Amino acid sequence: MSLCSGFSRGRVTVGLLAILALSLVSSTAFAQSDSNPKWDVFVGYQWLHPGGTVPTPFGDFNNPVGFNVPDMSRGFGTALTYNLDSHLGLEADLGHNWGSSNYETTASVGPRFMWRTDGANYFLHSLISLNRVSVSGLDGSNGIGAILGGGMDLPIRKWLSFRLFEADYVWGHHNYSSFAAPMDPNNLQHPEFEGVRLRTGFVFNWGGAPELVPAAACAVQPTEVMVGEPITATVTASNFNPKHTVTYAWSGNGGQLTGKDTTAQIDTTNVAPGSYTVTAHATDARAKNNNEASCSATYTVKPLPPKNPPTVSISANPTSLPAGGTVSLSANCSSPDSVPVSVASWTASSGTVSGSGSSAALNTTDTSPGPITVGATCTDSRGLTAQATTQVTIENPPPAPVNPEVVRLEARLSLHSIYFVTDYPKIANPKGGLVASQQKTLIALAADFKEYLQLKPDAHLILGGHADHRGSVEYNQALSERRVNRTKSFLIEQGVPEASIDTKAFGKEHNLTDEEVQGEVDSNPELTSEERARVLRNIVTIRMASNRRVDVTLSTTGQTSVRQYPFNATDALTLIGGREGEAKKKVAKPAPKKKP
Repeated sequence: MSLCSGFSRGRVTVGLLAILALSLVSSTAFAQSDSNPKWDVFVGYQWLHPGGTVPTPFGDFNNPVGFNVPDMSRGFGTALTYNLDSHLGLEADLGHNWGSSNYETTASVGPRFMWRTDGANYFLHSLISLNRVSVSGLDGSNGIGAILGGGMDLPIRKWLSFRLFEADYVWGHHNYSSFAAPMDPNNLQHPEFEGVRLRTGFVFNWGGAPELVPAAACAVQPTEVMVGEPITATVTASNFNPKHTVTYAWSGNGGQLTGKDTTAQIDTTNVAPGSYTVTAHATDARAKNNNEASCSATYTVKPLPPKNPPTVSISANPTSLPAGGTVSLSANCSSPDSVPVSVASWTASSGTVSGSGSSAALNTTDTSPGPITVGATCTDSRGLTAQATTQVTIENPPPAPVNPEVVRLEARLSLHSIYFVTDYPKIANPKGGLVASQQKTLIALAADFKEYLQLKPDAHLILGGHADHRGSVEYNQALSERRVNRTKSFLIEQGVPEASIDTKAFGKEHNLTDEEVQGEVDSNPELTSEERARVLRNIVTIRMASNRRVDVTLSTTGQTSVRQYPFNATDALTLIGGREGEAKKKVAKPAPKKKP
């Protein structure tokens, strides 16, 4: 046997061992679902390149010439395979080609390894064969051989695939010793065929476990809830290809549904009581057939139990007391729905409240007279609340003992406004303009006020200066300041402490109107009807004279001086006209006082 022949047989042996090794591995590491077919049959077209050289028909036995067997484009092939599992199968193969009065037939058997995917199935096989070659002019030759190759099938249905291609290396050993001399240098006595065959056709599959149908199972937890309580929905998918990604879509008819992968959340807020369904749809986008499954689960939404807020009332003991005492507080809280309740958050608008639960105490130290509002909050176990308040009255302190002398002095301290001559005091003579009648009024006032200060040392006299409407604002403001300062200095001269006198200057801001002056005249008991009529005929002059004054207010009582112009004073005309010399000549006698 030649070196080439040995090398060829070696390649065939290595291929057979490789297929056998892959087959052994496949039975353990690569086993897939039993849904793969138990049997499959290939039927199709076969093209053959024999790849062999034989003695030339009718040639010289002693000097034979080689003849290359031509390609055979006509042929068929078929194979029957029993699948031990999804990868390993035992194959029986038959192939036949003919052309130009030649033919070659192979009958083979051996293992086949197939790797199955979603889009295609890839296979390798290594077969031991019995070959029959017939060349016109030579006797037919039987020989042994081997087939090593593989191909790709495209699944169409579970029972049908299309073999896109099959490419095999075909080896055979034949005997033509009767047509060539034993010592033929071309080795034509025992030639070896190394050919190639190509196939395409259909593969029919049957048997095996039935194909699994994808399924899904849904569940909800809990199955019954009150309105507003959440629900969790889950889906479990089965019989999908574990190597594929399954996507999920959720739908439902009750509540807000938020789905993500195999879990969805259902919000039942504002859902009407009743029975509802949630549905999950599982899809394998990569699979062409049987790639969907769906399931549903039902749940019940029950109406909420009644939720009435609690009721609470507060009682206080005592309800009225002087400042500084303590009040006991009690809250009565209950729930119409008979759920647990608690009282907390005691508050008070004044004073200090302390305590816990349904009892508390109010400390009224340093509180002012008047009502104090006390409140508390009652809360039930569901978070519903109610508030209640009550009032505690802090009594006015008892009046201080009345000093009769103070009362007498306040009654006698009749305050009268002080009137000035026109444009007095002058800037050059700030002590002028205070006529005798007004000095007499201030002397009496000073005497009474000094005596009053002995009993009310914090008392003040408040002097407010005014000027009539003539003159500028600035001038009248300064004039009214000179008038209050002159009145103040005169009181100080009479012994009134300076610290007990306050002054204000208003200028012409708060002048009396004609109506106000008329009211003062009408209420003056010292004037007769004729005098009132005479005054009212000169109301403009009297109004201006009435505005050249200083009002007096007692701080402790708020008593304000009586604004009654001194019509019956001997210097009344001086105050009205402002010409002292002329006034002395026209001094009118005081009107006789009316007898009571």
